[in-house]
Amino acid sequence: MNLLVLAYKSLLSRRVTAGLTITAIAFSVALLLGVEKVRTGAREGFTSTISGTDLIVGARGGRIQLLLYSVFRIGSPNTNVSWDSFETLSENPLVQWAVPLSMGDSHRGYRVVGTTGDYFDHYRYGQKTPLSLKEGNLFQDTYDAVIGADAANKLGYEIGTELELSHGIDSLGLHKHEDSPFRISGILARTGTPVDRTIHVSLEGLEAIHEGFDQDQIHHDPLSVETSEQGGSEPESVTAILVGLKSRPSALAFQQTINNYQEEPLLAIMPGVTLQELWQVLATAESALLAISVMVVLTSLLCLVAMTLAGLNERRREIAILRSVGARPSHIFFCC
Repeated sequence: MNLLVLAYKSLLSRRVTAGLTITAIAFSVALLLGVEKVRTGAREGFTSTISGTDLIVGARGGRIQLLLYSVFRIGSPNTNVSWDSFETLSENPLVQWAVPLSMGDSHRGYRVVGTTGDYFDHYRYGQKTPLSLKEGNLFQDTYDAVIGADAANKLGYEIGTELELSHGIDSLGLHKHEDSPFRISGILARTGTPVDRTIHVSLEGLEAIHEGFDQDQIHHDPLSVETSEQGGSEPESVTAILVGLKSRPSALAFQQTINNYQEEPLLAIMPGVTLQELWQVLATAESALLAISVMVVLTSLLCLVAMTLAGLNERRREIAILRSVGARPSHIFFCC
């Protein structure tokens, strides 16, 4: 009888045991490969969240904390950066652009970021990929909002939908600004970054709902943003500042200048360096997850060996018959 046919019939007679063993090994290997895919994907996702930004400036505190709340929208700062410091920093000859970020509000659990139109011009992710609109327009009105792709999809929002902001980052919010809803003017294309889960509004609109401006005067007035920028309703402070420099080699010197700023305690971080620090913090959990996956694979292989050895005792008669008809040890090994 052909050796392959004999091996097939031998396997068929033990199809339940063999099937369970193959399934266990397949699942364990899939788990190992899945963990490795998640690990590499998470690392790439972390490093591609922000690019093209030389420095992030915030109130003095932890470097990782500043990165988390300014880029990943996790947590909150202990204090803010004054608007005077933002203006001084943005006027520095080394600075090419500076984008303010104001946080502290939310909408149904999604973080709200107050900023300017420069944010959409200068923010980069991945390989310095700029943000782009899936549909709609950027800020054209004080109460316009530009929403990320995931937030729009989960909430079922479209262009023209009105939304009310809540003070605080809880899903319920501490206080709802019901008298001054924002209107979605644009939906961003998916980026695979926290931008997808962020609602962007203008600094002027954010100041308006907190300071109680005359809503009839500025609501839905296309000129109100320009008037605010030129004439007056500047915020007292912002949460963080994204900075792009004219010369990247000057980043270290300018970082030191900000860290030694005399007017107020500030902290400047390099996003790439701090991302590596954050990944080192998460490395222990990453290694533990990988070790668990390897142990699962080894356990499945040990189960296979144990089942094979247990089956040999039950198949001694079959092996003896095969040997009596002239089967070689190699034939028995491959068939059984």
